[in-house]
Amino acid sequence: MYWYLVHTKPMQEKRALDNLQRQGYPCYLPTLPTESLRQGLLKVTDKPLFPRYLFIRLGQGNSAMSWTPIRSTKGVSRLVSFGIEPARVDDGLIELLRTQEAAAQTEPGRLFKHGESVRLTEAPFVGIEGAYQMADGERRVIVLIEILSKSVAVRVSPASLRKAT
Repeated sequence: MYWYLVHTKPMQEKRALDNLQRQGYPCYLPTLPTESLRQGLLKVTDKPLFPRYLFIRLGQGNSAMSWTPIRSTKGVSRLVSFGIEPARVDDGLIELLRTQEAAAQTEPGRLFKHGESVRLTEAPFVGIEGAYQMADGERRVIVLIEILSKSVAVRVSPASLRKAT
């Protein structure tokens, strides 16, 4: 048995993973917890480490499961190949990815980082730039802005922030 690489349809990695596993194929989709804005709130969701790709473990020979159903599985685009040979992935790489994924599960990737420049997009502070400080619960974040030459911490909705360019 070897690991191979499956190319999925856009944003259908989890769908492909579920459908392949339902058919009995051992698969692995490395993910990282990441902060994102959902309906104006900061939420932590698992995002694929390699968008549009997942790993599948396949055997060779007469006793192995057929590879044919993979291409017609919902969410799957194709099995990655070089010429007519499917791209084999080293077991050591899979183990390294699993180790790194387990270590990253403790701290999600943040949408905004401490000290990062942000621009406020809602009244009364529209257009003002500030420095992101931290999340203040699920519904608010703290931003440090300059008002009358004085630094002031304001609590705003995370949906009202954009990264300053």
